[in-house]
Amino acid sequence: MKSALLRYATPFITGLFLVSLVSGVALFFHVGPAGFHGMHEWLSVVLIIPFLLHLWKNWRPMTAYFKRGAFAIAMVVSVGAAAVFLMPTQGETGGGRPAAFALSTMIMKGSVAEVAAILDTSPEGMTDALTNAGYTVSSADQSLTDVAAASGKTEMDIAGTLVSLGQ
Repeated sequence: MKSALLRYATPFITGLFLVSLVSGVALFFHVGPAGFHGMHEWLSVVLIIPFLLHLWKNWRPMTAYFKRGAFAIAMVVSVGAAAVFLMPTQGETGGGRPAAFALSTMIMKGSVAEVAAILDTSPEGMTDALTNAGYTVSSADQSLTDVAAASGKTEMDIAGTLVSLGQ
């Protein structure tokens, strides 16, 4: 079993790296099917297994790299390149979350009346629709987060209700 695992380590590294390369380039240029995102993330994680097997198989030759400056330089440059992406940028407030989630959070903090205007309905119409959907609305000035909490539901529940109201 051990020899079979080690025999396939390098070919799997090559195959999974090529998949990661193609999907990564497609994601960078915003082309290709939506499945590229999941493919890139999951198969890049799976790539760890053959990588570790490859290291195990080639550990003795690998230790020779530790004695050379090229390995240290490559590690410093790699970590430095990664660190650049972690540095805060001017005006960064999203915590790395997608903008759609930040927008959703902002909308949930809005009142029934404010969100009704966005959905092109009246505060009364929105209140009635939420009440009919099982929510407890005490006032049109109440935030959607508070409406969901008072009704024993989550923000995701009320977001789903709002989507159905807006269609």
